[in-house]
Amino acid sequence: MDGEGIVMEKGDKKMFSGCANCKNGLLCTMAIPLFSTLPKDLQKNLTEHSIQTTKAKGSFLFRVGEQVDSVLIIRKGRIKLCKYDADGNEYILDIIHDGDAVWENLFLENAVFPYSAVCLSKVELCEIRKSEFIQLLADRPGIAMNLISLLSLRLKDANEKALLLSIRDPKVRLAGFLLDRDIRCVGPEIKLKLEDIAASIGLRPETVSRNLSRFEKDGFIQRLGQGKILVTDRSGLKKIYEASQPEK
Repeated sequence: MDGEGIVMEKGDKKMFSGCANCKNGLLCTMAIPLFSTLPKDLQKNLTEHSIQTTKAKGSFLFRVGEQVDSVLIIRKGRIKLCKYDADGNEYILDIIHDGDAVWENLFLENAVFPYSAVCLSKVELCEIRKSEFIQLLADRPGIAMNLISLLSLRLKDANEKALLLSIRDPKVRLAGFLLDRDIRCVGPEIKLKLEDIAASIGLRPETVSRNLSRFEKDGFIQRLGQGKILVTDRSGLKKIYEASQPEK
């Protein structure tokens, strides 16, 4: 859609009808595994019927229990998916960023989000309505195979996260987490606050800080300040992590 579309205000976010950022044939759906294999004309149709939103750093994208009514594509920014216990303690389930999408619970009856999403930075989103997406599935049943494949990958990731959290040694658990985030992060550095790392792997912030200092002293990482960590020796971290795994 050419131009800037129709601008709406809703709370702390600006909303635009149509994807004004998808210009010169470069569609945001091209970077999303869920949509990237679709014919370009279908991708263009989806983006033209989408809604752009911008959320401020620190704001909630959605809260646990809220209704799922669209596919959320992260065009730019970082979001943490988290839960809180009765005492207000935070548990981070995942951290997602550019090119990721939230859609897994879309097909459940009366679907609601099982977790909350908090913006770790300014976030630019493209929302595709549930009705548009369901119609796409009806018109192109072949995309269901994409869904099955992606759900299998998400299940694999969940199993790997469960394995990581079962490791008792904090040093090994942290090494595994850094290896995973180094692969998944956008750009060369891992951008996470100490508290967010701790909440992701069930450790105390002081335990994380102490082991990060060890890793830095051993030359495995470099702390750059402002919550940025550069992995400088993946093989060193990998040796620590794999040493804890049972021999096959």
